[in-house]
Amino acid sequence: MEERMEDVRAVLDACESRRVTLFGLSEGGPMSLLFAATYPERTTGLVLFGSFAKLVPAADYLPELREQSRERLLVFVDAIENHWGEGQALSLFMPSLGSDANARRMLGMFERAAASPAMVRALQQFNLEVDVRHVLPVVSAPTLVLHRTGDLVSVEYGRYVADHVPDASFVELAGEDHVPWLGDSVAVLDEVEQLLTGARHAVEHDRALTTVLFTDIPGSTERAAQLGDDRWRVLLETHNELVRRQLAAFGGREVKLLGDGFLATFDGPVRAIRCACEIRDAIDTLGLAVRAGVHTGMCELIGADIGGMAVHICARVVALAAPGEVLLSSAVRDLVVGSGIESETAAPTSSRACRESGNYSPWPRRAPATSRLGAERKRPIHSPQTRRWSRGVTVPPCGSPAARPESRGLFRARWRIRRRHSADARRKLCPLAPAFAPSECEHSHIG
Repeated sequence: MEERMEDVRAVLDACESRRVTLFGLSEGGPMSLLFAATYPERTTGLVLFGSFAKLVPAADYLPELREQSRERLLVFVDAIENHWGEGQALSLFMPSLGSDANARRMLGMFERAAASPAMVRALQQFNLEVDVRHVLPVVSAPTLVLHRTGDLVSVEYGRYVADHVPDASFVELAGEDHVPWLGDSVAVLDEVEQLLTGARHAVEHDRALTTVLFTDIPGSTERAAQLGDDRWRVLLETHNELVRRQLAAFGGREVKLLGDGFLATFDGPVRAIRCACEIRDAIDTLGLAVRAGVHTGMCELIGADIGGMAVHICARVVALAAPGEVLLSSAVRDLVVGSGIESETAAPTSSRACRESGNYSPWPRRAPATSRLGAERKRPIHSPQTRRWSRGVTVPPCGSPAARPESRGLFRARWRIRRRHSADARRKLCPLAPAFAPSECEHSHIG
């Protein structure tokens, strides 16, 4: 035991660490207690988890645990002498993983690489002879004793240490695992943080700025009724394959499949917009019209899933989209300024949609020849950078309903990626020049 303690001191000297808080797990606890008693000037704190001062009960030491200790010792001896290298000790020390065949296999590999059965028997004999009860009263460092209720090492061992170390704190935790990183590890970290800092910080969910994409097939129920279950299932499987192909091409991550639609995330809005348009065009070859919604905001990361207001907003966005449209929130519209994406604007469908859903900008399949916002005025636009002409782009005048405050909630926008086009392509794109928000009452072009 003294040799192990001196090994710890040598490591601290080598890394020039003058004062430390020790975390003693299982048989590491007695050594940590001995170090804290021998070098109090170098010990700022002591945490013991699933540990003990003496493992074997005696007449003057936890006599009520004699029978229990003997039974558990026999089970452990059988595991190391007859099944060492097979991972049998998993169910003893980590019951929560007892039925995990892969964890058992990995533990078996660790056992075979760590020691031979003879070495393990010698180590176990050493642990049975450990007794540091005499140093408990002289430990002066702040001490925290953590023990789980169903631990293989009975919780009474932890209580004994806490009762005999001056001013030690004892916390009994729920669970059975002998290692702190399994089970409720957050509770362990909270207690350690309280000891080291004197306070506990509120747990914050992992959040990240993420671009969210929802896709949906409007009218899918009616279409499924027309085709029948078998034909619809084949069509839907083809739809899913095409969507996944585009997500992979544009770096999107599929979060989950929602019936006939997808929830996916992207690192940025431009990729999401391009992917949504490619999905729309690919699904069009199946005779289906999809709609999509894109929003960028702070999302809660819940394992492989996401949540939060950003997801709810994006769900509302796609619900407002028409078949064949990619509807963008105003947050996305603002983020893609300067990216070569253009927009046409139109009035919202209703003031209620504005209040509940915010500002949205859709990407329709075809640009309308004229605006549906009431009074119109047309202005020719030429873009020498992209060599595109728009001969009759409609822009609402200042007095039109689109310029009124109550109509600023939704925008019908046209977005296209900046690129050079052939003469045929330019002729097809003639009506696609953009207009920004109607309230600005000016015709703008993103070069």
